[in-house]
Amino acid sequence: MLHIKGRVLVGPDTGDAAGDVRDELWVVDGRITFERPAGARDIRLVEGWVLPGLVDAHCHVGLDAHGAVDDSTSEKQALTDRDAGALLLRDAGSPADTRWIDDREDLPRIIRAGRHIARTKRYIRNYAHEIEPEDLVAYVAAEARRGDGWVKLVGDWIDRETGDLGACWPRGAVEAAIAEAHRLGARVTAHCFAEESLAPLVEAGIDCIEHATGLTEETIPLFAERGVAIVPTLVNIATFPRLALGGEVRFPRWADHMRRLHARRYETVRAAYDAGIPIYTGTDAGGGLAHGLVGQEVAELVKAGIPARDALSAATWGAQSWLGRPGLTEGASADLVVYDADPRADVRVLTTPRRVVLRGRVVG
Repeated sequence: MLHIKGRVLVGPDTGDAAGDVRDELWVVDGRITFERPAGARDIRLVEGWVLPGLVDAHCHVGLDAHGAVDDSTSEKQALTDRDAGALLLRDAGSPADTRWIDDREDLPRIIRAGRHIARTKRYIRNYAHEIEPEDLVAYVAAEARRGDGWVKLVGDWIDRETGDLGACWPRGAVEAAIAEAHRLGARVTAHCFAEESLAPLVEAGIDCIEHATGLTEETIPLFAERGVAIVPTLVNIATFPRLALGGEVRFPRWADHMRRLHARRYETVRAAYDAGIPIYTGTDAGGGLAHGLVGQEVAELVKAGIPARDALSAATWGAQSWLGRPGLTEGASADLVVYDADPRADVRVLTTPRRVVLRGRVVG
């Protein structure tokens, strides 16, 4: 049994909701209660500032820069996220079978989007199903059944004929595919860097866009009107100049485009926030980036101009609600992180958790 004492941030504490901050909670049989247990013994006291387990809403467990990895590497990736306080992961595409992680009480919970679905020779080798538009509906249906309520498309990638980023799918194909996913109870998200792929996907009914660096003053109102979420992955967007440098000899137009998207990344995210577009934290870990960066991603959102409490919500209360998870509520699984200082005052404390509690056990 645990007694968690200090300042328990069960909600954003905006002043318009009662009970957003509690002084204590208990963990009994792995679950949260705000009622002091009668006759409790052998209680371990944990003190500090408490948040729900952090959410990395865009990462890849079971994947590295070359494709699927073995179970040992997947385990290390999941443990790295856990130790950073990320206890709920939305795996935004992986060719590896990581279902065995669900049986491990010491590893984060994962919501899977199945395997990426990309156009032939229009994505990173060994990552995706690479198909043509006539097969898109069938593959989306298969991944909707294989995943945990999400499907991941590659919406744009470098087109070798034009030498720049280009949309991968005709409108009719994505409309039919998204409708099929929704029929099967799955939401659809898509990798999109550039501008031109966004409006057709949103108009086709997509639920989320990953990266969304191509948002403009023309498409931002469309996202806001339709309630389409974005996961900006700013810690990944920081790599664009390096990527551009590596590809500019062969694809100078693409390299210039990537640099321009990078240069306005903060302005883009702030404009999306100001328009009321739902924003959630994701790191894109597992491809070329290390796991365990969710705290840095929250700090990037703040650097982009998002108020600290809303940036925290993008990684905690808001993200859990978006993904259908309960957070710090009576009877919920005790998945929480304890810090030495108030994360609302300085989000940088997220990178150094004092304690990590997963399924009611202190694991870090």
